Amino acid sequence: MKASVWFLPMALVLGWMTLVEAQQPKKIARIGYLAAVSSAADAPRLEAFRQGLRELGYVEGQNVIIEFRHEGGSFARLPALAAELVALKIDVLVAVTTNAALAAKKTTATIPIVFMGVTDPITAGLVDSLARPGTNTTGITNMAAILTGKRLELLKETIAKVSRVAVLWDPKAPGSIPQWEESQVPARELGLQLYSMAVSSVDRYESAFKEAIKARNAAVWVTLNPLANSNQKKIADLAISSRLPSVCARSDYAENGCLMAYGPGYNIEGRDGARYVDKILKGARPTELPVEQPTKFELVINLKTAKELGQAIPQSIIYQADKVIK
Repeated sequence: MKASVWFLPMALVLGWMTLVEAQQPKKIARIGYLAAVSSAADAPRLEAFRQGLRELGYVEGQNVIIEFRHEGGSFARLPALAAELVALKIDVLVAVTTNAALAAKKTTATIPIVFMGVTDPITAGLVDSLARPGTNTTGITNMAAILTGKRLELLKETIAKVSRVAVLWDPKAPGSIPQWEESQVPARELGLQLYSMAVSSVDRYESAFKEAIKARNAAVWVTLNPLANSNQKKIADLAISSRLPSVCARSDYAENGCLMAYGPGYNIEGRDGARYVDKILKGARPTELPVEQPTKFELVINLKTAKELGQAIPQSIIYQADKVIK
């Protein structure tokens, strides 16, 4: 009987505690998202990121809030945008491109940062090493510099007679510089002479293409950088009107008119970014999360552009393609 008397109050207490716990508001995770690229150019990656979060159980407005800041023009505004996000007391800051990641890292040394679209995080000073980041920053590298040789090889295989190639790069973009530098050795091995098209503002694109034609270049290799990311269609149109076959670093460039593109896709990168954010929200520290490199790459050929250029695409290239745009 005594046991029953003791059990009843305890049951009431436990029931009350369960009710109180159920009424307690669950913590809503806050994610800051800073991209040094226009919202239109970032749309495929951002959608993949949001989809990745949904697959991991996050519902926007219910258990997660994402604050977005996109800047496709003046990168000088990035530190102020990063500061705005930090002031919102976010739990993790996602940074897209090297420029955004550097601005984020300079703004906070305590909030975890997950980067995407970064070419060389070690050279940029974002991490100590890929295996041991050693800072509040980690994420996914796009291997853009490492893949330069493969892109030039595909270009040479497509246009056997090409010997002079213009390289469209941005000396003010930390991720673009190593792509230009890493192009030199494979170019020599392929018998290609590279021409520097150094462009850091949109209003320089047209004159840069005119100068490249005057220098007798027969093709253009477009490095992955924030300025180019936000102006893919303009670059593709200028390449076509200049009669320059173009090789680019990501599938969306080909979808916007580049002749061919080779590199990791947005879909995988966005989902990987969501996976990193999930781990951090569950307690992991950036120092415990090695920087990852993509393992899957896409070759996309735009036959519409090839037709406009009057450029034949060898069957050997067509067979290698993951996607052919007709």
